[in-house]
Amino acid sequence: MQRLAVHLGVALLGFAIGGLALYVQQKRSGPPLEIWHTTRLEHEFTVERASEITSFDGYLELEERLFAELDEVIYDQTPAGAGFELARFSAGSLADPRDHAPNWNRSFELAGDRDRPGVLLLHGMSDSPYSLRALGQSLHEAGCSILGLRLPGHGTIPSGIRTVTWEEMAAAVELAMESLASKVSPGAIYIIGYSTGAPLALNWVLDRMESDEDEDEGPLPAGLVLVSPSIGITRAARLARWLDAVSVVPGLQKLGWTSIRPEFDPYKYNSFTANAGYQVHRLTRSVAGRIEALGASAPLEGFPPTLVLLSSVDATVSVDAVIDNLLEHLAPPDHELVLFDVNRWGVQSSIMASDPGPLTARLLASDRLPFHLSLIANQSPESPSLVRRSKPPLSSTESVELLGVEWPRGLLSLSHVSLQFPPDDPLYGRRDLQPEGALPLGQIGVQGERGLLKFPTDYLLRVRHNPFYDLVEQRVLEWVGAGDRPPVESSEPAETR
Repeated sequence: MQRLAVHLGVALLGFAIGGLALYVQQKRSGPPLEIWHTTRLEHEFTVERASEITSFDGYLELEERLFAELDEVIYDQTPAGAGFELARFSAGSLADPRDHAPNWNRSFELAGDRDRPGVLLLHGMSDSPYSLRALGQSLHEAGCSILGLRLPGHGTIPSGIRTVTWEEMAAAVELAMESLASKVSPGAIYIIGYSTGAPLALNWVLDRMESDEDEDEGPLPAGLVLVSPSIGITRAARLARWLDAVSVVPGLQKLGWTSIRPEFDPYKYNSFTANAGYQVHRLTRSVAGRIEALGASAPLEGFPPTLVLLSSVDATVSVDAVIDNLLEHLAPPDHELVLFDVNRWGVQSSIMASDPGPLTARLLASDRLPFHLSLIANQSPESPSLVRRSKPPLSSTESVELLGVEWPRGLLSLSHVSLQFPPDDPLYGRRDLQPEGALPLGQIGVQGERGLLKFPTDYLLRVRHNPFYDLVEQRVLEWVGAGDRPPVESSEPAETR
């Protein structure tokens, strides 16, 4: 038995070494690293600079120098003209964000009424302030002051997320919150966080809740809006740490990248780094652990009213973790989950790799949920019409409201990247609603032989906008507008179960 164990151990070790060798060979034989993968911009905000950049105005001044450096070391060194129409870093291309006014890769501020709320917008990993632009503009039209923060490492070149840490992003959030607090009434700030921006918002709140009573940390936000929040902890992200460490070895630099793709999106990196995955893992682990500790003995009281907007299927974050690691720990009744189910109109669950039906059934059946549930779902499998199935906290009473909208034919679900983008978004919207000459990244409805297009197949399949965006915008405006959160009411009597 001892010999068998030794032989088995040797075999497993050989298998692991062989698998690693194949992985390394695959990465080395993939697309080459370009200048935007290998250059490190010197004027980015870092932990080392935190001692000298002590205000948001200083952050903006540094950002100005950063984008001037970007022009000099990237755009001026990248070929332009015919053949580069879809290259983000080629001057004058369709994907050149500098030709758009404004350039939504940069931090932006929209001044509002002093007596109206202020709203901080926090985008996700590899994204830019563009991802929450539409919601920010709608809130500004309602009189709110808006600050859209460009997180460190973002909005420039993909190498920015090769070295960024979540602590640097959290430090930038601190500067932005201090600036916004000086421009609105005390305690009238909301934070909207998308994807990784959500745990950054939670981290800021937890810092205040955990501070000593004699420390003047300022008031908590009036409320939070978390869109497709990254709360789950994935085991695969732990491997990213070691891949990132090995990538410093000459010849193995590509191991620091989980994907290397053409950069054709003006406001989002298509390439992704092992470090980015590891930083999200570190951040979500920290936030989830602190929430669990604070709510270990009893539901967490005094937490800012939190609205979560989520698709029941999400390839980027864990839907179960959002419920189990966050919402289940918060004391009722001030929190709400708006969950978009998959389209069950004429679709057999057998064609889906994973049907979220058991999750939605569990939520609807439970009378112990400490949050308000709003499930956006088909009226029936035979109908594309949508209803809102609502339940108050700690209740089994369900009301059903017909919403007057339908699933578009051919759309099976929403996605992690779609909830906050309207159908007429000039970049990610429906093609028939986009302005002439726009880059149609939201709906590239073509078929042909594989390998023909520059776009990866998962990019073509993933929906980029929300056909029900009006429902999202209305609920966010209600949540932020006057600071109260009335239950959603229908103009027609609701059916109660």
